[in-house]
Amino acid sequence: MTRRIYLDNAATSFPKPPEVVAAMVRYAEQLGAIPGRGAYAEARETSRLLDVCRERMRFLFGAHSPSNIIFTLNASDALNLGIHGLLRSGDHAITTCMDHNSVLRPFNELASMGVIERTCVPCDPQTGILDLTALKRSIRKNTRLIAVAHGSNVTGTLQPIREVGAIAREHGILFLVDAAQTAGHVPLDLDADKIDLIAVPGHKGLLGPLGTGALCVRTGLEQQLRTIRQGGTGSASELDVQPDFLPDKYESGSHNAIGIIGLAESLQHILERGLQSLWEHDRELTQAMLGQFERDLPGLTWYGPRLLEQRTGVFSVRIKRFAKPLDLSNALEAEFGILTRSGIHCAPLAHKTMGTYSEGGTTRFSFGPYNTLQDVQAVGDALEALCKAT
Repeated sequence: MTRRIYLDNAATSFPKPPEVVAAMVRYAEQLGAIPGRGAYAEARETSRLLDVCRERMRFLFGAHSPSNIIFTLNASDALNLGIHGLLRSGDHAITTCMDHNSVLRPFNELASMGVIERTCVPCDPQTGILDLTALKRSIRKNTRLIAVAHGSNVTGTLQPIREVGAIAREHGILFLVDAAQTAGHVPLDLDADKIDLIAVPGHKGLLGPLGTGALCVRTGLEQQLRTIRQGGTGSASELDVQPDFLPDKYESGSHNAIGIIGLAESLQHILERGLQSLWEHDRELTQAMLGQFERDLPGLTWYGPRLLEQRTGVFSVRIKRFAKPLDLSNALEAEFGILTRSGIHCAPLAHKTMGTYSEGGTTRFSFGPYNTLQDVQAVGDALEALCKAT
């Protein structure tokens, strides 16, 4: 049987660390309680484990307090909280042409209702890197929020977020970073990078289960960030209005306790392995993949930055003899056991920037911490065979 090589980590990481599964099984078999809803031992233990997850994530992203970690359903949910919670009528917001629909759609929804105005900053069609001069020109007196995807889920492009953060801070504008493709891969810090909010999914580079995510909020911003969901919190139950303290202000309803407990263990796995070590592994695989494109590959086009320091391990390609990206994905799986994702990747403006939108997008390879140099070699061999086949 052909060895299966999972290269769709930009969608969700696989496999998960074994301790993640073990923690979730322990919760299901021994705890089963809702955090904050009971005084018995199982409920207290469940609450403690959620606090452990907050503390580990606080440490990873440089938040000042565990209470500044707001659990969400996923990164899209976190981005919606940040965008809808901060923007007011008459505000102006800025994003980039390399952003995901999880940023574009909330902005466009508010704009379509006449609530805000928004500007989409152009990016270089070769690298996907945003134009900082154009960003500065886009700033208005009523600009309230800049939102940027740190890493592209199409090309692996890394945006210069520290420079963007400095620009935003200089003009008194809030800065929201979509870290869906970089959390767990690339170091990020709220203070050092001058970020106000970081939206992360738990199930990608953080190696946790689906249905988990968080919004990391700079201390003091809760005074400006409105809640967009109200309901039971298990705290201040005598009041029929939403609590005004963190994290309860933003966490209505029962938590995905089993998922968050699994996420706590994946975060511990990352902290023990070391984020710098994971980043170096990503760079090693990325450099090796760049080397594969130096082969004689007739009919192949690949997209995104050519320089290692400008990207992560996400690569998009097209091969001329495959009319549709899905055809290439199917061939890679059937003939070589390589699992990829094809299409527009929920990033239509990124594909328009790269010139691949009208062609149905690209075929994407995305590496994770369990991939190896052997996997990269297998991709290069497969692409060469497909390019040279008649």
